[in-house]
Amino acid sequence: MKKPSNSNYKPAAEDIWTENAILAQSGDKSAYNELLRGIAPFIRNYILKSLANPDWADDITQEVLLSVHRSLETYSPDRPFRPWLMAIINFRRTDFLRKHYNARENKQTSLDSPDFLKTHVTEPNHAGEYKDIESALATLPEKQRRVFEMIKIEGYSAKEVANEMDMSVSAVKVSAHRTMNKLKEILG
Repeated sequence: MKKPSNSNYKPAAEDIWTENAILAQSGDKSAYNELLRGIAPFIRNYILKSLANPDWADDITQEVLLSVHRSLETYSPDRPFRPWLMAIINFRRTDFLRKHYNARENKQTSLDSPDFLKTHVTEPNHAGEYKDIESALATLPEKQRRVFEMIKIEGYSAKEVANEMDMSVSAVKVSAHRTMNKLKEILG
């Protein structure tokens, strides 16, 4: 990266992240450590404002850092680093919240309860209709669903999924992308 002649020039965090990610991919441990130290506060601050419980921020930040570690090889140096990181942050946050809310004990209620319908159903015509990610995933073919779950939910890299599923890396990426589009269509 060419620096301006101004001696006060300080590269943006995203530029530093990109440089460190590229160096880390080639085995530079110092750049790898600097990358993780640089993105950790950004991740925490970004997700903190979107959580009901601020104590969850550290857990999600750790999950994001693990996903970055596992999938750094999938980062393409010819693309900006921040959008790649933001995708990981959003998936890890969603995954954490899904697990948290699925584990709640207060889910046990009758759909026949008038109070439940008033509180939780916005349109009476759709009472009892339950659209969530699990039911949407259940509509997909097994192999397509498994590829998506491994990449987007479990945090495996495309290369790891390709090896496990006996597919090419590009086929895995295409499958995950198409699945994401299909889920957006199903879930609205």
